[in-house]
Amino acid sequence: MSTTVPRTLLDTVHVVSRELRPMRRDPFQLVFALVQPLTFLAFFGPLLSGLTGQPLSTSLQWFVPGVLAMVTLFGTGMTGSNLLYEIIQGSHERMLVTPVSRAALLLGRALKEMVPVVVQATALCAVAWTFGFRPDAFGLLYGLVLLAVFGVGLGALSYALGIAARHQDWIFWSVQQTLLFPLMLLSGILLPLESGPRWMQVVAAFNPLTYLVEALRALVDGDLATEAVWQGGLAAVVIASLGLGVGIRAMHRSL
Repeated sequence: MSTTVPRTLLDTVHVVSRELRPMRRDPFQLVFALVQPLTFLAFFGPLLSGLTGQPLSTSLQWFVPGVLAMVTLFGTGMTGSNLLYEIIQGSHERMLVTPVSRAALLLGRALKEMVPVVVQATALCAVAWTFGFRPDAFGLLYGLVLLAVFGVGLGALSYALGIAARHQDWIFWSVQQTLLFPLMLLSGILLPLESGPRWMQVVAAFNPLTYLVEALRALVDGDLATEAVWQGGLAAVVIASLGLGVGIRAMHRSL
């Protein structure tokens, strides 16, 4: 065990480095990925302010955490398509016959996805700052950690789905589109769930993203001791544990 753990960690570092090379060669993809969340900030933020009658800065304090969660949701939930492409091209099979740990192949890919998420989150907060967004510094940092933990788990689940759909790639897109949008809409990212019907609130209570979004909103306001924070942390840890467990198992069976 003493030699296995360091080897897995070293392999994970190598996989992360390998996965980051395309991003370093073409950083424009990070800029392009910002278009959707910036569009939400530019159009939905003022619309929300008009609906509530609150200043834009107040609306952004509530809305920006939801946008950060949305970036994580879509950024990591679609990553399985990259692995699916590698499987189709045969490069994934070549990686499997190397001595690299299967766990590292999954964990390294999942950790790599946190780099664009953090970069995009930082850029979004910088843009929102110019319009009055004033997060608690420590709370925002803690929130980014929760997003990273959640994103690693969701990314691992996406990779597992990509492996499962390797013989019929349309299954990946069908499941991905069917799940991601309901997760987003039933988490209170765009509008308060309190305004929705009772059945929607009941369904949202089973959505882990709901708790993560509420935790982020409490953290950016500096409310670090509320129950929403530990509930969001628990939801992130559960998704990370589930995702890594399922993903590593799928990676072992992918050849």
